[in-house]
Amino acid sequence: MAVYADESCLGNGKEGENPGGAGVLVEFPHNDTLLRRALWVSEPATTNNRMALRSVIEACRALSRKGNRFRVVFTTDSRYIVDGMTRWVHDWSRRGWKRKTGAIENLDLWQDAVRAASGHDVEWRWVRGHAGHAQNEFANDLAVRAATELSASDGLVDAGFDAWLAARTAARKASRLEPFPEADAFRSSRALPGPGHDVLTP
Repeated sequence: MAVYADESCLGNGKEGENPGGAGVLVEFPHNDTLLRRALWVSEPATTNNRMALRSVIEACRALSRKGNRFRVVFTTDSRYIVDGMTRWVHDWSRRGWKRKTGAIENLDLWQDAVRAASGHDVEWRWVRGHAGHAQNEFANDLAVRAATELSASDGLVDAGFDAWLAARTAARKASRLEPFPEADAFRSSRALPGPGHDVLTP
């Protein structure tokens, strides 16, 4: 499975309640065809970091339905997610889910993300945002729309990616389509800490 995720928060960091959204594009091969599905969620008062974590949680939960377990290449332009899921959560778990400098921001969502992603073998990849990467730009558009409309897809739905890409091409916007990951190139990140290690709070 190839997952592309992005997040948005309208007015992030400003005073007041800022709406946010997370968008996810999932690609998977089926009968010699590459299929695409999408999902999006929103919150009326949130931050970019919270919505980035929601993208992980919602994507991995959607993939886990019916007890499925996949090899997943999860691509995001959020260093917060890539660094967090490959390094920080391991350090935090060894300290009983605490930081040297105090409480962990968004602890509940970090733990939910670890639980959700632990059901899969995941390779976490970073991509530069707003650089013409087609799948990342599509996920960003989903996130912005979700934040603007305060809408949710209620799970994976038909993506509409081809129509989106055609419109983007017609508007002469740069769009570099990322090829589906090669199976032989998959490199799973180290196993995430989980409930069996007694590191997550109930």
